[in-house]
Amino acid sequence: MKRTGNLWDTLVSWENLHEAARRAALGKKRRSDVAAFVLNQEAELVALRSELKDRIYEPGPYRQFHVNDPKPRLISAAAFRDRVVHHALTQVLEPVFECCFARDSYACRTGLGTHQAVAAARRAAARFPYVLKCDVRKYFPSIDHSLLMDLLERKIKCRRTLELAGLIIAGSNPQEEVLHYFPGDTLFTPGMRRRGLPLGNQTSQFLANIYLDPLDQFVKRELKTAAYIRYVDDFLLFGGTKEELWAARKRLVERLDGLRLMLHEGKSRVYRCSEGVTFLGWRIFPNRARLVRGNVVRFRRRMREMRNSFHDGRMEWFAVQQRVRSWIGHAMQGDTVFLRSRIFDQFPFDRSAADRWCGAGVGTTIHPTSGCPTGTTTNRRTGTTTWVSGVPGK
Repeated sequence: MKRTGNLWDTLVSWENLHEAARRAALGKKRRSDVAAFVLNQEAELVALRSELKDRIYEPGPYRQFHVNDPKPRLISAAAFRDRVVHHALTQVLEPVFECCFARDSYACRTGLGTHQAVAAARRAAARFPYVLKCDVRKYFPSIDHSLLMDLLERKIKCRRTLELAGLIIAGSNPQEEVLHYFPGDTLFTPGMRRRGLPLGNQTSQFLANIYLDPLDQFVKRELKTAAYIRYVDDFLLFGGTKEELWAARKRLVERLDGLRLMLHEGKSRVYRCSEGVTFLGWRIFPNRARLVRGNVVRFRRRMREMRNSFHDGRMEWFAVQQRVRSWIGHAMQGDTVFLRSRIFDQFPFDRSAADRWCGAGVGTTIHPTSGCPTGTTTNRRTGTTTWVSGVPGK
């Protein structure tokens, strides 16, 4: 396998660091640490570049917090200057690995994502009667640092770039304890191997794709499954019979042993496509896709919170519309027209509060496709009432 070298000069170049700072700040410029860095960006990048070139750069501590939606997770937030380094590293590594990644891996890749993965799953469910759904147990806490570095070294021969990647990986804060034994292990092996990548790091998402790329290649080249779709640690294999998929599952377990990973026993089994399979928040059938109940419950909760915040003056209509449109864009990937109408009818925005939207008493509900207000509007000066379609330009 051909290895790529001479990446370091590109990594520490002004152009790469400036672009890394821009990407790291996207959507976060109002945060105090990001604003402070951006305000003094040139000096910050000069210092950061000097530390990298002199090999004295050291990652800072992580800020940790827990989220419970949709399930409990430990999120680790690196300092902003460290996030700039993370982006600078991945910007030079991505072109090297992207050309080798399987087309069936959809997470955190340009031009791909959840919507494309769901669309591919819908097409496969319409073609095949059975699907094997798999989930890797505690994936991010289980990623083995030594095996991950081996995978990086197979493609990269630039020693300083590898040292920086190793520094970031080794600097990962302790994750959830995972105690698994694999063939050849002794009693003390799990305690001797460093593992775990922090959820929240930009590098973690990219490295997670590298770590499971051998699995993608195994499925496509050895199992030769008719249809395969992976999004991070959730993946689907479609086939014509239950027997072939159960046999594939057995071989997957053996292959994952080599990566020191385990399938989640309760979530990895064969389903009839006609009965539906849950994937990325959707219940996918051969001829339709529905949002899972938890997704709908969470959005109803957010709608209630947004409506109350808007009516109390704590939230601008622009922010409401942004969040609503984001969810509509996701929900439109399935058969959710009536669901969207019911939800928006359930959470009207009253006319008095709506005066803040555009200076008049605009409608009461949100259009289920555009996210715009829909209903009637009254001109306060003339008293004239007109219809607002909810569709921009109409």
